[in-house]
Amino acid sequence: MSPTVSPATPACTVARYLALRLAELGITHLFGVPGNHLGPFLTTLRAEGDIEWVGTPTEGGAGQAADAYARVHGVGAAAVTYSVGAFNLLNACGGAYVEQVPLIAVNACPPYEQWQNFRAVGLLTSHMSPRAESNLDVYRQVTVDAQVISHPGLAPAQIDAALTACVSERRPVYLEVMEDLWDEPCAEPAEPIVRRERPFGERNQRMLDQAVQAVLALIEEHPGPDGRPRPVVWAGEEIDRYRLGGELVDLVEATGVPFCTTVGAKAVVDEDLPQFHGVYNGKASHPDVYAVFKDWATCRIGLGAWSTSKNLDGEQSVGTDWVMAAHGGVSVGTSYFPDVQLAQLLPALQDALVKAYGFEGLSADYYAESYSYQGARSDRPAGLAQHRASLSVSGARSRDAGRLTYDGVFDRINHFLGQETTEDWTVVSDAAFSLIGSMNLSLSAGGFLSQISWLSIGWSVGAATGAALAPERAGARPMVFVGDGAFQETCQEISTHTRLGLRSVVFVLDNGSFYGIEQMLVHPAYYAGQDPAEPDFYNVLHPWHYDRLAAVFAGEDTPASGLCVAGPAELDDLLARLADPRDPVNAGPLLVRVRLHRHDYPRAMAYKVPKTP
Repeated sequence: MSPTVSPATPACTVARYLALRLAELGITHLFGVPGNHLGPFLTTLRAEGDIEWVGTPTEGGAGQAADAYARVHGVGAAAVTYSVGAFNLLNACGGAYVEQVPLIAVNACPPYEQWQNFRAVGLLTSHMSPRAESNLDVYRQVTVDAQVISHPGLAPAQIDAALTACVSERRPVYLEVMEDLWDEPCAEPAEPIVRRERPFGERNQRMLDQAVQAVLALIEEHPGPDGRPRPVVWAGEEIDRYRLGGELVDLVEATGVPFCTTVGAKAVVDEDLPQFHGVYNGKASHPDVYAVFKDWATCRIGLGAWSTSKNLDGEQSVGTDWVMAAHGGVSVGTSYFPDVQLAQLLPALQDALVKAYGFEGLSADYYAESYSYQGARSDRPAGLAQHRASLSVSGARSRDAGRLTYDGVFDRINHFLGQETTEDWTVVSDAAFSLIGSMNLSLSAGGFLSQISWLSIGWSVGAATGAALAPERAGARPMVFVGDGAFQETCQEISTHTRLGLRSVVFVLDNGSFYGIEQMLVHPAYYAGQDPAEPDFYNVLHPWHYDRLAAVFAGEDTPASGLCVAGPAELDDLLARLADPRDPVNAGPLLVRVRLHRHDYPRAMAYKVPKTP
């Protein structure tokens, strides 16, 4: 009788192949919600030891964490189980697609055998749909590559194709893997995953040269009152997505040209650079920023900036005195130059501007210039230094017993971040009033994250997890600003903060338990004390004691704290405690309920509110 021969353990399996490829991309944490279809992959992932599994309460929270992780690190990943998990992850993947975030969505699906049974006799098991391509079809709408892996021999090529598309296109991809394939043998990884850039040839060089010359001509056609050029750069999201912050700094330092950023590119570079003139956000901009960007500068050069409603709040379009370089092309006034890549445009534009105007030849303090030419006014800063000082000084400590306001809170936080804390912070802002209020905080490079176009409310709470775990910001504490309605969507993600011991500070802006931004958009007259006298019924929320949730999520070895602040003095006391490393509120996440009045709103939204007769 011949001896029994047990099959040899394969050198590589589909699960190990994917784990190795994710680690090769530098991914250190995989976010998700487990399921039986996903289990074999997670077992392999742990055995490899390069990537830590971070289980989250919801698939949406996993997607938010992976999204923020990718914004900081360059690529992120989330893993879920078929249909019930994948459809919950879809919203986060949709946001990453719109905002050009490289996210890898892994969806573990029923085994090949079950699909064969369904085809033969119509047998459906857990999470299956009669439409076998249901998950694949929906993810094709929000990814640049979507693959169903049903054959182990083809798995390496399919995985490599998707991951290459992810890092090259800087957008999400989708991998649907059948459960019984995880432990099947396949080839080992061979060539590394590398980003594939678009080729740059003679035609591209000609188009680039024409675009640069058109920009120079636009600048010359729009001089200031003294005959000198007066452009302003508007740096946008693609500076961050394409990792061009260094090139932007080189350009503004070599030319001296003043620059603003979009809200979505806030803190893409240090905001203490002498050329930085603020965040421009249409009519919702700080009045000083709006005055120098829109009224004083004579032409605007958008570099990687997106014309979204939250970058151009209250503005419907850009004009003929604008340059907009984004999405792989450049528009200059009414002319358009296709297939001009931002990575080539920035250094070429820098060289051309230095050649035309000399080193630092465009240096200017637009605040001081406008003050000098247009006359002194009590509400206009005499220069850039005075503008920056006003943002900081206005938030100094106050023992005023009056009520808190949106502007008062953010002014006070700005002073704390700039003058009172020695720690590094990553501000993670949610949509709506939180985003409008936080856009004028003065921050260092990499210190701000927001979802500027998709605007999924509650995004910030899960995103803070990914921001804290990304290697590049691992030493920074997350500071979250989120509205009460948004927080009710994703509050359970505080559990992940607590479980991981993140020392996050989550400010829940409770404006009397209603959707303030929705009221502003539909019936802004409410904020002027006009009809409707009460908020629209559908905007009213059920009131929560948000700070008490900390006790729900805290464990014996995982502390979490909750506090409520209702006045300036209480906020002062809280910030003093945050600056004291010995205070127990700094041992874990801190949930702060900020009590605000229903009729209050950020001053930046005043343009929407009708004037009182």
